[in-house]
Amino acid sequence: MPTILIVDDEPKITRLARDYLEHAGFAVQAVANGASALAAFRSARPDLIVLDLGLPDMDGLDVARAVRKESEVPLVMLTARGEESDKLVGLELGADDYLTKPFSPKELVARVRAVLRRAERARDPAPSDEMLRVADVEFDLPRMRVLRAGQAVDLTATEFELLVTLARQPGRIFSRAQLLDAVRGTAFESYERAIDAHIKNIRRKLEPDPREPRYVLTVYGVGYKFAED
Repeated sequence: MPTILIVDDEPKITRLARDYLEHAGFAVQAVANGASALAAFRSARPDLIVLDLGLPDMDGLDVARAVRKESEVPLVMLTARGEESDKLVGLELGADDYLTKPFSPKELVARVRAVLRRAERARDPAPSDEMLRVADVEFDLPRMRVLRAGQAVDLTATEFELLVTLARQPGRIFSRAQLLDAVRGTAFESYERAIDAHIKNIRRKLEPDPREPRYVLTVYGVGYKFAED
């Protein structure tokens, strides 16, 4: 049974999220502040964290930074903030998805399931397709590992699946909408700038010089492609 850690200081939201997630078959642990979140993350090792950005003791983005220094655990952000920049910063820190308050608890369950499926697909691909190599980038699909010129590249599950989607068809141009659908597997909210944030993260980790990318290329006005050999 997957364990979900909810980090939110609003009791009504926590109770509602817990009820729906437990009904969906998840084990749930809930905490109300950033310090408790980091302690629970380190002790319980949850399968996914639902993290509110507006915490009373520390910014949720700081919690996300601390988590990402230690783990690639799937992360879904909750935010009441209307600023697009907060969402982009969270995604660039390595969050897998986000929901803006107020949200439907059914949608939260659906997002959690989608992110966990994404992580599972990244870990357990089809046996007949275990390795992928494009130029000097090698993908070990069962182990969810990427090597560039023999050097390990640490990616979140979302970043990994997004990069694999591009690399499976080098030279093919994907629109942001196509990539959004590929990684989410369903049409929730068409927030295509989320793809830009993930691509920025991938380039920072993969490219020798992110300002002059060699692998993940922008096709202006259209989307992105993985460079052909």
